[in-house]
Amino acid sequence: MRTPTAMIVGLVLCPCGLLLMLTGTLAPSWRKVSLIPDEPIDLILEQGLWDICSERQSSHVRQCSQADKLGYFEELPVRVAQGLMPTSLVLTSLGLVVAALGVRCWQKEPQHLLAGIAGLVLLLPGLLSLAPASWYTHELWALPAPAGSTLVVGYSLVLSYLGSCLEILGGLALALSFHHCRKERGAPKLPPSPVMEAGPWSTTGAYRNPWDVLEDERDGRHWRTSLPCDSDL
Repeated sequence: MRTPTAMIVGLVLCPCGLLLMLTGTLAPSWRKVSLIPDEPIDLILEQGLWDICSERQSSHVRQCSQADKLGYFEELPVRVAQGLMPTSLVLTSLGLVVAALGVRCWQKEPQHLLAGIAGLVLLLPGLLSLAPASWYTHELWALPAPAGSTLVVGYSLVLSYLGSCLEILGGLALALSFHHCRKERGAPKLPPSPVMEAGPWSTTGAYRNPWDVLEDERDGRHWRTSLPCDSDL
């Protein structure tokens, strides 16, 4: 049996989403702060979930572990993202393990029920990571920043968005496996019919292949399947 297309799509999208979410969680670039007053014009601050880095565009000198003077990490959207993003990564890893067990692997046929459960498990971390990314974007210009500076969305936030969307799409694709489970349960199960040798006096014999039917017709065996009459005796 071939692996269903929905399962293949789910197994491709979910690992890609995991990689994007991992990069977005660890990379310190959810927000970029530029044109800071009383600072060099080419200085850019990159704020992430765990660190703040500064970079000079002219010399490309980058320094991380900058002091949080404005209380950026104390804001609720940042703290919520610090909790939900790692949680979504753990749930995604768990869902991929369940999906690997349900989608064929070393088995002859995929287990549709297990693959559907994996789809629901993978759908949850996609929503968990999408929520803090959306909230952070909504509060992007309200989070603490130097007065008069320019605020821009960072690439880490964009990657978190894309990873969340891929997780949701992959989870939905795997959840379609529940439809196959309903088909299998609704299909009637017929008992196997016994195959018997067609003998010269048998009235219930079954033919093994079409060539037996042709041979039977040629030899006139269909006349032998009836009981002998009185004239034959």
